[in-house]
Amino acid sequence: MTTGVRRRMGVEERRQQLIGVALELFSRRSPDEVSIDEIASAAGISRPLVYHYFPGKLSLYEAALKRASEDLADRFHEPHEGPLGARLLRVMRRFFDFVDEHGPGFAALMRGGPAVGSSATNALIDSVRQAAYEQILAHLGITEAPPRLELVIRSWISLAESTALIWLDGRRIPRAELEIQLVHDFAALTAVSAAYDEEMTALVKRMVQGEPNDGPFADLAARLIALAG
Repeated sequence: MTTGVRRRMGVEERRQQLIGVALELFSRRSPDEVSIDEIASAAGISRPLVYHYFPGKLSLYEAALKRASEDLADRFHEPHEGPLGARLLRVMRRFFDFVDEHGPGFAALMRGGPAVGSSATNALIDSVRQAAYEQILAHLGITEAPPRLELVIRSWISLAESTALIWLDGRRIPRAELEIQLVHDFAALTAVSAAYDEEMTALVKRMVQGEPNDGPFADLAARLIALAG
């Protein structure tokens, strides 16, 4: 973060600097608790100059959250190579990297609040969820999801969000355990849905083809068999 240093910047460079400063402050406290004065001080400029680049506090928050949402959506990008379970686990690790880096800001964004509750920021949240949804479909090799699969994927995305929010409140469960648990959750949700639908049954069979014996899906199966015994 730049502190107390004044230098001439172009308009876009200064805007990007202010967005970066705001995001860094949001990583420590909720956006509602961060003032324009703090952002100006951290950027090494005056409060009126902040308003020269952003017409109001909310516009700066929305710009910062837009950058954060794009970063979060990028965390779901993963090459379509190798076993699906391993791919999902890498995605979950990057997702929790983001949550770890932007804890208070992530919590405020997902829970809403005066500073982040506008229709624009709600649209940002929806765009991240849609990007995640489309990425999972792509990994499954499906362009248009049947109703049960759409329900599974969107429910799983909501579960990942809720899990991350609960984890942030005290971090009482090891993060690595939650990452693998969420991969298991995806497999379990899909398997339960397959019990009711032939299309989902075929999908589950494709999912487990080529999964290694030491992969996340095999690990889940072994744990369930142990419970049944």
